[in-house]
Amino acid sequence: MKTAVILCAGQGARFWPYNEVRNKAATPVMNRPNVRRLADSLQQAGVERLIVVVGAHEASVRAALHDLELPVAFIRQNPPTGTAYAVLSALPLIGDEPFVVAYGDIATPPETVRRLVEAFQQSGALGAVVAQPYLPEHDPRDWIGAVVQGGRLRRIEGHSADTNYRLGGLYAFQPQIRDALNAHPGLMTSVPVGGMPPLEAELAQTLQTLLEQGHDIPFVEPVGFLVDMDKPWHLWEANARWLDYEASRLETDRISKTAQIDDSAEIYGKVVVEDGAVIGKRVVIRGNCFIGRESHLTNGAMLMGTTAIGARSYLRDYCHLSGTTVVGNGCIVGHGAEMDGVMLDGSFLFHYCEIMGVVGQRVDIGAATVCGTLRFDDGDTMHTVRGRRERPDFGANGTYFGDFSRTGVNVITMPGVKIGAYSCVGAGIVVYEDIPSRKLVLLKQELVYRDWGPERYGW
Repeated sequence: MKTAVILCAGQGARFWPYNEVRNKAATPVMNRPNVRRLADSLQQAGVERLIVVVGAHEASVRAALHDLELPVAFIRQNPPTGTAYAVLSALPLIGDEPFVVAYGDIATPPETVRRLVEAFQQSGALGAVVAQPYLPEHDPRDWIGAVVQGGRLRRIEGHSADTNYRLGGLYAFQPQIRDALNAHPGLMTSVPVGGMPPLEAELAQTLQTLLEQGHDIPFVEPVGFLVDMDKPWHLWEANARWLDYEASRLETDRISKTAQIDDSAEIYGKVVVEDGAVIGKRVVIRGNCFIGRESHLTNGAMLMGTTAIGARSYLRDYCHLSGTTVVGNGCIVGHGAEMDGVMLDGSFLFHYCEIMGVVGQRVDIGAATVCGTLRFDDGDTMHTVRGRRERPDFGANGTYFGDFSRTGVNVITMPGVKIGAYSCVGAGIVVYEDIPSRKLVLLKQELVYRDWGPERYGW
């Protein structure tokens, strides 16, 4: 398998508010663009060159793949007309050889790609897929699913309650697939009775066509995890899954000779400490931790879970990280600030705030900003994505701060709200509903003046 096609052309509208400044394939997962991680996984599986189909925010994808060892060819699909046509556009560059297709927003360990390639090469089939059994919390109606019986792929159906697996966005094909791609009807007709087909050429429909023609399409399950970054909470989930995966593989400490660790620091877990990083006085680390180059953890910073800190970040003055948390490059988490979730590059939590969720790139969180994370009914928040209501199976009650947004002092966010990119929430506001991108929201305060003074006491 010398060639792989990575699809990165879509608008990512369901990924709002993180689709406004980058293609979602270029979104960081444990501080590296996901498409870059995917390219590395393909290279480890034996791929020797990449064809990347780009469209929306293509510059972010090109930047993410800059200096990659593999040769990369870019094809622009604008506007995006569907994944089947995206693959079709790449075929002239592939020639008469088998190839891998990967959706650029799929986060999964390298072992998944290797398992797919090996199964495909052994099968001699026209195609092979990665398919994942639904987890108990998954709703099959949220995905393009498959019916699997007797270890074989039987039927593909979109957003159907009758499927027991979901397609994983990783495929391997023989070049003869071009005939089926050319015969694509232009929309996905394999949906439940009364269901609504997407008005685009979805690659899954080509798989259903092959099954109807009698082809055997083998499948493999992902190794460890597979996250399709389709909605904003999937960004949080992908980071958490990848961090847990990396932490589970740590067998011993890896500490650079140029790193500094103070004798008073308490470390209960395995750590990776890169060049020039500092773990200072009274720092407490409970759990496996990755600390990027030239980052400084000082003056009682507390990391109370599995954590990853990017390069040149500063955690100090009794800040507190909990859960499975990823802090990006060039971030600050300061005095008394608490974080559980994901911070993208260059974001600041200077002091006295409690944040749970995803903090986008270059976000400035004002003092005493607090995320409400528990509902009075102890339930999970329903989210509305492009007019459709759904309950996330991960991160339902977190807050999602869009890129380049900010809050004033004493802001409170209710569980599950999203704040759009480039928006600002003024001081003292309680945020009950999603705030659109590029909005300034201010509190209008009514003042009442009355006479007051010594005369009130009879002087």
